Amino acid sequence: MKVKTYTLLIITLLLVASCGIYSLSGAKIDAKTIQIDYFPNNAALVEPSLSQKFTIALQDLFLQQSNLTLTKSDGELQFEGEITDYTIRPTAATAEQTAALNRLTIKVKVRFYNNLNEEDNFETTFSHFYDYEANQQLVGSTIDDAFNEIFERITQDIFNASVAKW
Repeated sequence: MKVKTYTLLIITLLLVASCGIYSLSGAKIDAKTIQIDYFPNNAALVEPSLSQKFTIALQDLFLQQSNLTLTKSDGELQFEGEITDYTIRPTAATAEQTAALNRLTIKVKVRFYNNLNEEDNFETTFSHFYDYEANQQLVGSTIDDAFNEIFERITQDIFNASVAKW
């Protein structure tokens, strides 16, 4: 029984190793370098730290979920874009017709260039939202929670669209 188990394990390892370079997410990535440019905030409502925090979140996700090396120029995979929308709107009302929940929505336009396979290039807008109690201020831990949730979703969507092909 042990021989069958070891044989199956060896065959599985050989098959996985022979199929190219895979990231931790299971995406096959032929590139070795990635360039993620700064994403400026071009939204009408400007949150001062938004651009830097989003850019770092995107870089961190790719470094954590792939074996790519971050470079400042000439990356085999390149990302550029801008934050196009940062809005806060009421989403639910109380019986007194006041807002019970507010929704922060962030939209990011992304231009992706795969210099190894230009057919993969795209320009797309990604967005996500975060709902919070209307009696809360969007500062401190509330804004940190909002950014964390929104960035996690948007950056994962960007990763999936660019290298995981989901």
